[in-house]
Amino acid sequence: MSRKRQAAEARGRWAERLAMLILALKGYRLLEHRARTPAGEIDLVAQKGEALVFIEVKARRTLDEAEEALGPRQRERIIRAASLWMARHERFGRLFPRYDLFLVAPWRWPVHHRAAWVPDDRSRHLL
Repeated sequence: MSRKRQAAEARGRWAERLAMLILALKGYRLLEHRARTPAGEIDLVAQKGEALVFIEVKARRTLDEAEEALGPRQRERIIRAASLWMARHERFGRLFPRYDLFLVAPWRWPVHHRAAWVPDDRSRHLL
């Protein structure tokens, strides 16, 4: 792995830890960190009230770059991964799935977008 890739990986891990801390302070209960499924990885899975929250964490040079880093294909991948995660963890089946985005940039307060996206009609069959 190149040094550049290693540095990006370290920034991502730091951003995930920061997100876990802030979310815990907001009353979220972390269920899994870096949840692996055949469809891909989910950065954070948490519960808040009746919501089962799948959280994508993005760390970039600016908050705008972080937000732009989550494209439609990645959203679909996260929806598929969440569907597989829910099938594997049936005890959370009564909760409403929600997809959040947590943005991190140097020298900026992190931004947590609740319900950052909603599955479209094509994706709903996965849920």
